[in-house]
Amino acid sequence: MHAAIVETLAARYAAQGRLVAADEPFQHFQFAGRADVTAVDPAGPDLLHHEVKTALPNVGELAGAWNVKRLYLARALAERHGFRLGFRSVTHVLTIAWTADCLHVLRLRGATFRSLGPDAPDAFARWWEGERPETPGIASTVVVIDPIDRPRAPTWASLGEHGADRPRHRGYADLLRELRDAGRA
Repeated sequence: MHAAIVETLAARYAAQGRLVAADEPFQHFQFAGRADVTAVDPAGPDLLHHEVKTALPNVGELAGAWNVKRLYLARALAERHGFRLGFRSVTHVLTIAWTADCLHVLRLRGATFRSLGPDAPDAFARWWEGERPETPGIASTVVVIDPIDRPRAPTWASLGEHGADRPRHRGYADLLRELRDAGRA
C-alpha cells in the first residue's frame, strides 16, 4: 500500500515536469533519514516533501522523525541540488492512508496531528494542481489520501475538511485488496 501511494504521488509530479525522488536519503549529524517522496521545481527553487504513512502504530516515534525531517531535509536537499541560497518555498505534507484505522488515530490524537501540520493545505494544493506555491516560506500540513482512482471523488483531503472524517477503506487489508483488484499491488 505504501508503494502504491508513493507511486501515485511520484507519477503525478513527474508528469508535471518536476524533479521527483522516492525514498530520498539525507543525513544530519547522527540522524539518517529518508523522505518518501520529494518534488523539486528548479524555477523557484521550491521543494515538496511527502512523508507517507499507511498505519499509525506509534505517534510519538512518527512525530520525532517528522520534526527532524521538517527541520533538516530542505537544507540537505538544497545543498545536493546546488541551490546555494536554499529553497524559496518548502512544503511538507504528512500523507496518511484514508482508512478507518488511520482516521481513528487521527481523531484520538487530533491536537498532536494539528501540531505536526498546522498550516492550511493551500501550498500543497497548488503543487497538486501543477502550480508553484504563491508565497515563499515553509508550510506543513496533514492530508489523507486514497490511491484508488475514483471518478468525481477527490484523491486527498485535509484534516477537518468535509469528507475527510469518513473512511474510504476499513483498514489496511481492505485497501490492499482493492489495489490488487485494480492491478496496482
